[in-house]
Amino acid sequence: MKQFIFSSLFLVFILGTTHAQQPSQYTLYMFNQMNYNPAYAGFDNSISLTGVYRKQWVGLEGSPTTYSLNMNLPINYTSGGFGLMLENDVLGAEANTSIMAAYNYQLYLGDGILSMGLAGGIIQRSLDGTKIRTPDGIYLEPGTFDHQDPLLPLTKENASTPNFSAGVYYQSEAIELGFAIHNLSEPSVNFSTIGINLVRHYVFNIGTDFEIGRDIIIMPSALVRSDINQTQAELSLLMRYNEKFLAGTSFRGYNTNSIDAVAIIAGIKLGENISMAYAYDLTLSGLNAVSYGTHEIMLNYNLNKPVGKGRPPKIIYNPRSL
Repeated sequence: MKQFIFSSLFLVFILGTTHAQQPSQYTLYMFNQMNYNPAYAGFDNSISLTGVYRKQWVGLEGSPTTYSLNMNLPINYTSGGFGLMLENDVLGAEANTSIMAAYNYQLYLGDGILSMGLAGGIIQRSLDGTKIRTPDGIYLEPGTFDHQDPLLPLTKENASTPNFSAGVYYQSEAIELGFAIHNLSEPSVNFSTIGINLVRHYVFNIGTDFEIGRDIIIMPSALVRSDINQTQAELSLLMRYNEKFLAGTSFRGYNTNSIDAVAIIAGIKLGENISMAYAYDLTLSGLNAVSYGTHEIMLNYNLNKPVGKGRPPKIIYNPRSL
């Protein structure tokens, strides 16, 4: 049986502090805002489906693997938007699955649109004790399986809890700004031996774009995530050519203690409705000695047609929407 040493040590740290890790990391955050801000729903101006696969720290056993799928559409009749988010994040012996539904209300503010949104749903966490190995544990075949730690389960356990988030988002032709709060009520997921607190997290993003000539658009953006005790920042610079091809880079970290990765990003519009983007993260932290970087791929489908009845909102051209 494989020895999940990395995941075991990480898990012991989590259980020892009874706090959950940061929300899932995404390099292509600028094209997947529905995933972390409920106030974004409807800003793709039609029915929009986005799927993401991310394999982090390739080569490191038990490293995170994340799948996400979200949908959003405008509801013109109520001057709002609706979204649905699904995510499955697996890290060694731990797996986290969540489903959230979002609604927001939008109003004109200056030359842009301000949106305020809420999301609610369920998060389920599972802990597979059969994949855990501790330094002092006894694992003999057949029949002897003991972690020598009363906090660690010997079998697979599941627990779930309601979860909520909130956000605000502003978009104009010159700028976009977003702020979201995850784990709004800081709920707990309780296993048989211990409870894990889902710590409140704050996410802020900003982006703009400007043209260079007729066919080139430069798109700088930034994302900051924090639980107050720990903060991570990401700076990105992308270039779109002829409204079809995309290329750029991203850097995660803001000082010597937080430097994590530099990413290479590319994207292409495959047709009127389908776009694809890919990111490769080159690890800069100490994990670069045991991993081969991170792969992330995203596929988006946009109907590109009005949906529902009512007065359609003011459409603002946003090149960050693939």
